[in-house]
Amino acid sequence: MSKTLVIVESPAKAKSISKFLGRNYSVKASMGHLRDLPKSQLGVDIEHNFEPKYIAIRGRGDLIKELRAAAKNADKVFLASDPDREGEAIAWHLSHLLGVNTDSKCRIEFHEITKQAIISAVKQPRSIDMSRVDAQQARRVLDRLVGYNLSPLLWRKVKKGLSAGRVQSVAVRLVRDREDEILNFVAEEYWSLTAVFQSAAGTFTAKLVKKDDKRLLISSKEEMDKVLRDLQNAVFKVEDVRSKEKRKQPAPPFTTSSLQQEAYRKLNMSPKRTMMLAQQLYEGIELGKEGSIGLITYMRTDSVRIAETAQADAKAWILDHYGQEYYPPETRNFVAKGRAQEAHEAIRPTSILRQPDSLKDFLSRDQLRLYRLIWDRFLASQMSAAIFDTLAVDVSGQDYLFRANASTVRFPGYLAVYEEGKDEADKTEDEETPLAFIINPGEALGLRSLDEKQHFTEPPPRYTEASLVRKMEEEGIGRPSTYAPTIETIQSRGYVLKEGRQLIPTELGEIVIDLLKDFFPDIVNLEFTANLEKKLDDIEEGDVNWKSVIEEFYEPFAQTLAKAEESIGKVKIEDQVSEEICESCGRNMVVKMGRYGKFLACPGFPECRNTKPLFEDIGASCPNCGKPLVVRRSKKGRKFYGCSGYPECEFVSWDLPAPNPCPECKQMMVVKPSKTEKKHVCTNPECRYTEVVEDNEQGKEQ
Repeated sequence: MSKTLVIVESPAKAKSISKFLGRNYSVKASMGHLRDLPKSQLGVDIEHNFEPKYIAIRGRGDLIKELRAAAKNADKVFLASDPDREGEAIAWHLSHLLGVNTDSKCRIEFHEITKQAIISAVKQPRSIDMSRVDAQQARRVLDRLVGYNLSPLLWRKVKKGLSAGRVQSVAVRLVRDREDEILNFVAEEYWSLTAVFQSAAGTFTAKLVKKDDKRLLISSKEEMDKVLRDLQNAVFKVEDVRSKEKRKQPAPPFTTSSLQQEAYRKLNMSPKRTMMLAQQLYEGIELGKEGSIGLITYMRTDSVRIAETAQADAKAWILDHYGQEYYPPETRNFVAKGRAQEAHEAIRPTSILRQPDSLKDFLSRDQLRLYRLIWDRFLASQMSAAIFDTLAVDVSGQDYLFRANASTVRFPGYLAVYEEGKDEADKTEDEETPLAFIINPGEALGLRSLDEKQHFTEPPPRYTEASLVRKMEEEGIGRPSTYAPTIETIQSRGYVLKEGRQLIPTELGEIVIDLLKDFFPDIVNLEFTANLEKKLDDIEEGDVNWKSVIEEFYEPFAQTLAKAEESIGKVKIEDQVSEEICESCGRNMVVKMGRYGKFLACPGFPECRNTKPLFEDIGASCPNCGKPLVVRRSKKGRKFYGCSGYPECEFVSWDLPAPNPCPECKQMMVVKPSKTEKKHVCTNPECRYTEVVEDNEQGKEQ
């Protein structure tokens, strides 16, 4: 019998696939890339039409020998790397290393690891798609030309060890520009007025919205006082009552970007962790007697397309578990924005029958949480719209108009399963509330109270990892496979720091971005970077030659590089001198920025290499030993609070300790912020004393 070798990327995937194929198939893993550009040199021959120089990756020699031997003993070789540009490039590199003809039908592709998908894939082999390979080569070469030319310039002019990347630099710029918006923001005062009216059936609240049929904006206390004077003797009546039906449609199933955003909002998972868990769910999980099973479809996708078989399975599930009214009149199909790879599918469970609760014994806590999110979102995407009854009540008094909006759920539809989360920037204070009684036009109303409130406009919020992914997707910066590693890179290189959930540019990040803005405006230009991504898409479509795109980019870049080398002087980052004395050599230690924030280092480096943590006193005392509590960071960069007497005292707290102990039981209190106020809450479970923090105290803690 003939023997077929199938090469996938990971051992987990190999294990899952091997059980679907008979004894005549051998499945092995390449462990990702086996060939790449060399690390020690540029690896691109600029003089000869940007020809890349690929070499075997160091440490992979034994694996290459093993795969060559397996290929030699096989009658047929199928290259089954991931179904995207990166995967196509891996297959192409493997074909060169193993002597497989790229024009032969050696490439198989699947978007889920199920028996049906794998059997179908081996029956439909194709040749390697060189347009996809060229698109990936173009990205790799572009990134190498930028990184290996800009980084040494930054070493010489700013600081050794810095790096600049084509996509990461734009991501840092987004964070820096948002910080500038916040710093330059000028708050504007405005006032709101809420009335409580008494009708024959009950009380309700309404907000002041108009005067003389024009939108009313109150911007000072004086203006508000005039409105209140006008309304002192006003007679109020119901001017109009409008009711209508509102339908809310479900969100499409997940793409890479929307999965990362929603997992961050609902599960507090970073994009990096989300993709790691999604990879595990895709490649296969041991499900007892079933063996290793892939639970979700491929997780790097910008498509919202769903296979007809999956739609049919979802329909059957909805009809069986919820009823006919929960299924829409027609099967839902979604259309992606822009140039999504519609050959791919959205991220969905490989079988709707594997409901999350049935997998509790086989998945880790986080695997289950993410799988449940994917399962719920997919099922909801195929369900009926939610139907609301909305009511708008207009109340007139003098020349003023108040409005009350009410909303009740008539039919939950997809909301019975899932509701999409919101970023903080998208949340509104004015949520519609139910109105439990009937109000009629012309009805006279009594005024119970008027509540005036002063507000100030707020600056845009800092990016979180989720909102930065969203912004990158909106601007066309990067692609599904690059969001998570880009955000990880800008933090690991010290350009951006995560404080709580917010991303803040470091001084180093600001210096580098300012320099790039001045001398390499295209590199950090959003439109330029997005257009370059579109050209990579054009290469994949076979419309453009990849080397012509490189040439078009490189010639002006090389000229700018030469000018920058001459024009940029040495940028000195002044160290902040502390009062801490180095116990090794007696110098005043200086503040440095590291991956996990600031630390103290001896300025005598390299003769003196003494370093120590820089602790920020939070103004509270340790409940165990009385020493000051300070800010610390975990290995993953997460902020927490601990005793300055560590390791003698090991007290720690994830919540910010309040300055004063509980007035009731004298135990420690912690700060519990919400959108509207801050509270101090006692940590003693038998006490739980709570007090609201005044504005001036809030300012101190922030």
